[in-house]
Amino acid sequence: MFAAALTAVLTAAACAPRDPSPAKPLSIVLLYADDWRHDTLGCAGNPVVQTPRLDQLARDGVRFTHNSVTTAICGVSRATMLTGQWMSRHGNRAFDMFTTPWSETFTAQLRANGYWVGHIGKWHNGKFPAAEYDSPASALANGTHWIEQPGITQADGTRIHVTQKNERDAIDFLRARPIDKPFCLTVAFFATHAEDGNKQQYLPQPESMSLYRDVTVPVASSANDAAFRALPAFLANARNEGRNRWTWRFDTPERYQEYMKNYYRLATEVDATCGRVLDELRAQGVLDHTLVIFTTDNGYFHGEHGLADKWYPYEESIRVPLIVWDPRMRASKRGTTDDALTLNVDLAPTILAAARVAPPVGMQGRDIAPLYLNAQPPAWRSEFLYEHAMLTSRDFIPASEAVVTREWKYILWPDWSVEQLFDLAHDPREERDVVADPANAQRLAKMRAELARLKSQAQASASACCDSF
Repeated sequence: MFAAALTAVLTAAACAPRDPSPAKPLSIVLLYADDWRHDTLGCAGNPVVQTPRLDQLARDGVRFTHNSVTTAICGVSRATMLTGQWMSRHGNRAFDMFTTPWSETFTAQLRANGYWVGHIGKWHNGKFPAAEYDSPASALANGTHWIEQPGITQADGTRIHVTQKNERDAIDFLRARPIDKPFCLTVAFFATHAEDGNKQQYLPQPESMSLYRDVTVPVASSANDAAFRALPAFLANARNEGRNRWTWRFDTPERYQEYMKNYYRLATEVDATCGRVLDELRAQGVLDHTLVIFTTDNGYFHGEHGLADKWYPYEESIRVPLIVWDPRMRASKRGTTDDALTLNVDLAPTILAAARVAPPVGMQGRDIAPLYLNAQPPAWRSEFLYEHAMLTSRDFIPASEAVVTREWKYILWPDWSVEQLFDLAHDPREERDVVADPANAQRLAKMRAELARLKSQAQASASACCDSF
């Protein structure tokens, strides 16, 4: 069934969007995938992965090419998505519930303003707050691709793939919602996250196994032992969890090909589900009054620097997709790209603005809609703060901080008092650390000062002005 549906979406032309000027607040659908970096999209130039429905969404909307997360780990990134705050303010350093009051999340704000609110799929911030959602039963904390729990399996009692369940629950929410209320639905996919306890790691649906069978997945130029040895010594060893997981997934050419193809199969399955959610919105006649956002919680190393997974402040880990379909968008903006430095901290204020709800004073992100709605885009950030707490030990996953601009990146590893500096304009894969080059001394001093300033802003009280973010 999946293969037939995929064939259909590969060949079908999406309905052309209209350009209404909605007189009432928009409904919201947030399609939120896992461990999916910025270039795991056909429309982003990936030569292998098939993402026809998301590619079409980008052709009908706008794709932000330099979108990043402020902390590259599942739980913290999701807390940032909900609160519109840096880790330093919302207080979630790993997987617990954040300390920001729930009433200040975008979902609580929408619900208080008459929205029907649902969350489908992965939940990674402590106990799921079921009472805060109108359709809460479908949140999952599972870490598996196949589900065999009673009450969650398919109608005939057989196991169900987590992406199939995400799709079923999303469609059920859309069909059961009150038609007289605006709605907000978050579909939080588990894919393309690995099933860490399973030797196979990535377990797609059987119908997907014919995909990518006869292709060779390219290997990045920085996915080699030399790049690994070039890392700081505390990363270039087997105690580093990024290297440990590399041995699970990418340590031989054969394993790399097998696991990357299964990873891409999971991505194509998510793409197809996104398409069917869009089809349901269209069938209900509400797509032209719904803001649709596709993004992910963090990027992912596919062997670059000899690493797997995320956490560290290199480009593969922190840059993620962002596609926005907005019915308010002018026809001339549809199908365009935007290279503004957008962030996951911007999601909450963007969603609230579309709903015509004022953001809580503690939100630190910015509404991105003026970037594509205004005839003259607003002044925008030229740099941002990245932060990640130490997990378990400084050998396992060390703390990291960074200042990122379009051209440069300064990294501080505070547990080790080690700095790095990369010229992104000329070294986008971050293969040459130029921190020791005397020619960069002035730049280094400036970026150190910027790190201190941005950290102070991120940690400031909720009443402090954060316009420069």
